[in-house]
Amino acid sequence: MKVFAVAGTSDIATVYMADMDGKMIEFVEALQPPHTRDERWILMVSTLFGCPVRCQICDAGGQYQGKPSAEQILAQIDYMVTRWYPDRRVPAAKFKIQFARMGEPALNMAVLDALEQLPRRFDAPGLMPSVSTIAPHGTDAFFERLADVKDRLYAGGRFQFQFSLHTTDAALRGKLIPVRTWTFDRMAAYGERFLRPGDRKITLNFALAAGSPVEPEALLRYFDPQKFLVKITPVNPTCRAVQHGLVSYIDPHAPESGRGLAERLRAAGYEVIVSIGEAKENQIGSNCGQYVLKYLESREAVKDGYTYEVETIPA
Repeated sequence: MKVFAVAGTSDIATVYMADMDGKMIEFVEALQPPHTRDERWILMVSTLFGCPVRCQICDAGGQYQGKPSAEQILAQIDYMVTRWYPDRRVPAAKFKIQFARMGEPALNMAVLDALEQLPRRFDAPGLMPSVSTIAPHGTDAFFERLADVKDRLYAGGRFQFQFSLHTTDAALRGKLIPVRTWTFDRMAAYGERFLRPGDRKITLNFALAAGSPVEPEALLRYFDPQKFLVKITPVNPTCRAVQHGLVSYIDPHAPESGRGLAERLRAAGYEVIVSIGEAKENQIGSNCGQYVLKYLESREAVKDGYTYEVETIPA
């Protein structure tokens, strides 16, 4: 792996762009100010070279070039860890590794091989892997083994699992995510089997565009508030979101814009997280769905996004 460019700042987020055997990949490290790196450190790694799904909000779709091996996934983590901790001892109280930069993780079984190796690869008491998925059709074997890996290696609340829904309107979800996926009742049934005493609740994530309904009554038909929580995030300023005319329901500069929906969901019994990151992360391109290499290639102007200087690393 050869890292050839970087964007960002170490006190917020850094995007690394790398060549792996002629295929381009990105990975990210981030903090959550005012937390220090010793308190909370987040890594985001790619699980595919590009992505075949082409979600309307995500720039990682298109130019799919295959699946990294477990070692190629772990190489991304190694690079970021050893920059700060050459002995691989990570002191962060919360050390989250999100398999969520480029690619749908359930399409690559090597993600599970990487998860198997993490606990013995790093001395990291705060290690917490996070898998976010659209739940593609035909990936049953991945999810069955994921549950086993979680139970054996990450029990007791040391694993975060998330379904990306984006709306409770199934037809609209099919447009936002243009591949066949599990139905809500199938996701709910898996979640019921996946969850063990002491586990974290399963997250239902909504990167919410204006006009995309989120109806508490629709969620209650499938998802037990005792086992599932709701997270609402802005639609990040990506090239594809602009192309599809998607405008964020939540204004990142006005967090109160999500208050009404959050209150309705809480009234239905759900724990609700309204997650709005640092605005500067949009300029850096470190937020989910933002793919700096895509922007550099297209040179499309995206309001509030992709303006941070990209530094080339000499060969």
